[in-house]
Amino acid sequence: MRTIDLSTVTWRKSSYSNQDGGACIEVSDDLPALVPVRDSKAPHGPALLFDAATWASFVTAVKRGTLPGA
Repeated sequence: MRTIDLSTVTWRKSSYSNQDGGACIEVSDDLPALVPVRDSKAPHGPALLFDAATWASFVTAVKRGTLPGA
């Protein structure tokens, strides 16, 4: 398993996050092939890593409202 050092990446809150600090995620655009995602309430906790193309597909589906129901 490859270890990715996320200690130097710049995090930004999702534009879909609410203003009171709840239900927020943060993402980083610093890695060309990967998109790290973390819970903004737990910045020192784990981050999920997504392939950039997969993340782009997910964001597109969210914006279009075409995610299948759970």
